[in-house]
Amino acid sequence: MYIFLLKLSIIYQTLGEFTEGSASSNNDNNEVHEEETYYTPVLDYKHPQWCHILKLSHGEVYCSSPRGGRHHSTLGTRCSLSCDRGFKRLGRSSVQCMPIRRWSGTAVCRRVRCHVLPLVDHGTYSCTQGFVVDSRCDFTCFEGYQIEGDHYRICQEEGKWSGTEPTCTDHDPPKLKCPLSREKIAEPGKLTATVSWERPVAKDTADGSTQVLRNGVESGSDFPEGIHVIRYKAYDQARNTATCKFTVHVEVRRCPKLKPPLHGYLTCSSDGNNYGAICEYHCEPGYERMGFATRVCQLNRSWSDEAAECVSMNIKTDVRSAGALLDQFYEKRRLLVVSTPDNANQRYKLQNILLQKAECGLDLRHVTVIELLGTPPRAVGRIKEKRLESEVVEGLRQALYISTAYFTMVLVDEYGVDRERFVNPTTSDELFTYTEEYLLTEEERERLEMNRDFCD
Repeated sequence: MYIFLLKLSIIYQTLGEFTEGSASSNNDNNEVHEEETYYTPVLDYKHPQWCHILKLSHGEVYCSSPRGGRHHSTLGTRCSLSCDRGFKRLGRSSVQCMPIRRWSGTAVCRRVRCHVLPLVDHGTYSCTQGFVVDSRCDFTCFEGYQIEGDHYRICQEEGKWSGTEPTCTDHDPPKLKCPLSREKIAEPGKLTATVSWERPVAKDTADGSTQVLRNGVESGSDFPEGIHVIRYKAYDQARNTATCKFTVHVEVRRCPKLKPPLHGYLTCSSDGNNYGAICEYHCEPGYERMGFATRVCQLNRSWSDEAAECVSMNIKTDVRSAGALLDQFYEKRRLLVVSTPDNANQRYKLQNILLQKAECGLDLRHVTVIELLGTPPRAVGRIKEKRLESEVVEGLRQALYISTAYFTMVLVDEYGVDRERFVNPTTSDELFTYTEEYLLTEEERERLEMNRDFCD
């Protein structure tokens, strides 16, 4: 009997080594899937605990004994091996208690792990259980970045992560704040105002590199009257943009436009009626200014002082010499001297009618008419209703070489120069033509053109 059991033990040992070698060669990824061939031993229950009690860490062992009941380590007992969730079996899926008091094979349960997740640019992640099965890793992005893709990944039983790797992308525009809008009054005597402001600085939560561009006039420039829009735009490295704008309102304070005085005109600085502009009153020759010479447009849109007036020259006719009379007209008025031997002269009568019709036009052309009537000792001179002394009449005829024998008319400029002589009556149009061609300045012609309808 002993010899028989010894031979049987040798046969079982050889059979066990054969089956272990087959399991090792057919193992895929260290996991056994082969079906084991069992034998039916000759039972000997003299020693019921034939093999050691089989245990599997992180797994379960399910055994069935030929004796039934709890005899799980007796000769011929068959056990199936399985691992807990999250563990992978390496070795046999089932074993049998051999006559040599050994199990026909072994198995271990190794924890299943997923690969270490790589770091995410501009972000991080945190896991509940590291990189083992059922561990959940949640991804978060740094401030200024937004997550794109899966927000979390779970380590699965096969050792692979669920989902795909997310990315952190910069979608947040930089923060850009423009200065407050501002209003400014144009400087005195100017139509512009100098306006300055602090250049806005852009801040980006994702990165510190931003580019700020301006659309509009730069700070410290002179702004003309009106509303000007200044825009700024900021870019970050991801080409996200932020814009802001503000306005610059330049106001030109203006006074009501001044009217030129009758028989006079105005010359104004700057734009004529803006804040700080100075207007000066001028009178035409033969008229004198009464009142303030200048007025200034003030900040409250009103003019300083009162308007000046141009009044007729106060010609003194009680002088004793022709020179004293002519000095009153020097650089102020032109003279038309009419001389006749007597009031009954036909040419004088006709010319007198023509001069009455031309009175307004002569006045616009700054011409004063002096009449020299008769011959000494009864010679009479007059300027309108004012009489001249006989000595003055004789002096004028001598100074201007005027004969008393016939009708003569002399046109003298404001500097006392003899410009034109007439021995026959002259119409107003002809007289005006001579005056405008020889005597008037360009400025006087412009004023004459503006007031030409005054005599109609």
